[in-house]
Amino acid sequence: MPSIPVIGAARARLAQFLEPQLRRMPSGAKAFAEKVLGRPIGGTAPDHQALDVYWDPKMAAILETWGEGNTWNEIQLLLLLAPPSTVLDIACGTGKVMTILAPYKHLEVHGFDISDFLIQKAVDRGIPRERLRVADATKTDYSDDAFDYGYSIGSLEHFTEDGIRGFIAETHRITRNASFHMMPVSRSGDDEGWMTTLQSFHNNSVAWWVERFRTVYPTVHVFDSAWHDRISVGKWFVCMKEART
Repeated sequence: MPSIPVIGAARARLAQFLEPQLRRMPSGAKAFAEKVLGRPIGGTAPDHQALDVYWDPKMAAILETWGEGNTWNEIQLLLLLAPPSTVLDIACGTGKVMTILAPYKHLEVHGFDISDFLIQKAVDRGIPRERLRVADATKTDYSDDAFDYGYSIGSLEHFTEDGIRGFIAETHRITRNASFHMMPVSRSGDDEGWMTTLQSFHNNSVAWWVERFRTVYPTVHVFDSAWHDRISVGKWFVCMKEART
């Protein structure tokens, strides 16, 4: 989820005003409009997720710095006061966040990713192989309630709508207490749809995401993240397995 460069305020307002019409344009015309306006235009999510980017060395390099100064601080705060726990890094990429959490000795952190290329990067950085797996987030081979907590950072928004449902259901199945998910939501507060930059992603409202989490989680808390770009702001969705007030 790389950041998108800033454009002029006037063009940004024009893009937001025209976006509902531009979404219905043929793909070639929409691509031209995106170039003129300087921002992606949303649309309908495809049936299949584009995965090739997760075997791209450029993406691996982005994952090494993406959360500096924001999400990587925030996941530490979320887990700092947890009791001794097993924790799952969902779509762990190169294992950067697992390394950041390693000094917290009350946490036993495991991780998985769909890309064997990225998992090898995690092994190469010194994470024990027995704590890593290659797996699809919608259907893992972990046992029920295998971990006390799980988290994902900048991952769930890249899944198709069917994939989102599978991801959330699987996370609920394999985590005992709660899971934490950081994602971009639209600055406009609208459901802007499926967009493509280096990666493809949903840029939708907080309410759109809460509706999906609440299909399996009785309690969902939403907190601001310090991450942002010009079309999105970051939010943490803290999903509690038991209903709490």
